[in-house]
Amino acid sequence: MNQLIAQKRVSRGRTQARYRVRFVDGRADFEAALALRGRVFRGGASDADQFDDLCRHMVIERLEDGAVVGAFRVMSFACGAEIARSYSAQSYGLSALAAYPAPMLELGRFCIAPEVSDPDILRVAWGGLARIVDEEGIAFLFGCSSFRGTDAGRYRDAFALLRERFLAPKAWAPTVKASEVAGLGSDVSDRGRALKAMPPLLRSYLTMGGWVSDHAVVDRDMDTLHVFTGLEIASIPAARARSIRASVL
Repeated sequence: MNQLIAQKRVSRGRTQARYRVRFVDGRADFEAALALRGRVFRGGASDADQFDDLCRHMVIERLEDGAVVGAFRVMSFACGAEIARSYSAQSYGLSALAAYPAPMLELGRFCIAPEVSDPDILRVAWGGLARIVDEEGIAFLFGCSSFRGTDAGRYRDAFALLRERFLAPKAWAPTVKASEVAGLGSDVSDRGRALKAMPPLLRSYLTMGGWVSDHAVVDRDMDTLHVFTGLEIASIPAARARSIRASVL
């Protein structure tokens, strides 16, 4: 389980592995993941919290030099009855999802090194998640998708598009719990700008059938706005599921 996958890239007729995703192996590995999180989320300060001891941590490495270019953590739940102990439950009312009858996985603190711009990194991450989903019979994937900064006006079109097309089903919809939230608004004026403003991870969720809460939480500690994001594995289009699994070596 340590070395999970490598993303394949076809180049001049050859298949070349560029990255791999794996569970952390020891304290040095964990510190590398934590350092990247600190750079991305805290301006270099520590991002450690009480959930780190409850989660399994993963890193995405660049094979040519072993550099950690991505990191995230996951927490498993036997069913929705356990969701109150999730990180997301700190900010959202998740009582509706407490009735979810099947295994769940929370994805958190997903980050990519800011100096690296390569869509293959996100593809590798999804491949690693696919392995966990298949091995553990996960039926529902969830987490908080973050927008940088706390000015909701910057994301008016993005939030309006989320409200228009991607709100949670009523049966599972999160309710307001955080002390400071922002509504998602209405009337998309520029759909291209709306999509461009969304974090890549959130766009991936949405293209697979994911949905979001009807409000964003204003997180001044993290200097972000975030929306609860859910994805039922059974809703992923078959072609997309095959593509993701094809990246698992």
